[in-house]
Amino acid sequence: MSHHAPPPDPTVPHPMTGQPRVVLLKPLVTSPLIEVGAYTYYDDPDHATEFETRNVLYHYGPEKLVIGRFCALGTGVRFLMNGANHRMDGPSTFPFPTMGGSWAGHFDLLTGLPNRGDTVVGHDVWFGYGSTVLPGVRIGHGAIIGAGSVVVSDVPDYGIVGGNPARLVRTRYDEEDIARLLAVAWWDWPAEHITAHVRTIMSGTVAALESAAPVSRPGGTSSWSVSNGT
Repeated sequence: MSHHAPPPDPTVPHPMTGQPRVVLLKPLVTSPLIEVGAYTYYDDPDHATEFETRNVLYHYGPEKLVIGRFCALGTGVRFLMNGANHRMDGPSTFPFPTMGGSWAGHFDLLTGLPNRGDTVVGHDVWFGYGSTVLPGVRIGHGAIIGAGSVVVSDVPDYGIVGGNPARLVRTRYDEEDIARLLAVAWWDWPAEHITAHVRTIMSGTVAALESAAPVSRPGGTSSWSVSNGT
């Protein structure tokens, strides 16, 4: 490996030569309602480039889907958005007005449905094969979503969840180390600095990661915001 080679280009849709099934999502997304951070990728042997329409469902707005940097999305990961909601306060959940015709005059029955707000995913999150995220869920930095999980509630930073409904299996680090990892926020480092410390980021200790941090890194924040993923 040459240390003179530049970091991978985050604007190239297909980062892996000869592997069209792996795509970076940031350069592919066109919807103003979806924000994806650099290097986050989706892996799908059939429809990788169609993530926006096949994997983000019932997305009519105004809520956003925000995904951070360096996330890995396995085949078939799906985000269900608030448009999937139906009325549940009367005898029938069927959305009659959407069928048109003489039923269209009752569209007021579909306004003001429950809206759980934006779906927000932190940085460095790994989604296993076929996992599903329900509307308005917040997933913390460094989390792991087990294959086939149905995520119905918030996932803490560095949490591992699995099942339907997904439950917290454990956290990857203890509370003190999680706070240190959030403070070091390696995903905010310049790509060149990441290049120099890939081995520490992937396999080092928390202390080693702290030692590798850029000296003059501006004070970051681990608080949630819509701008988190860009």
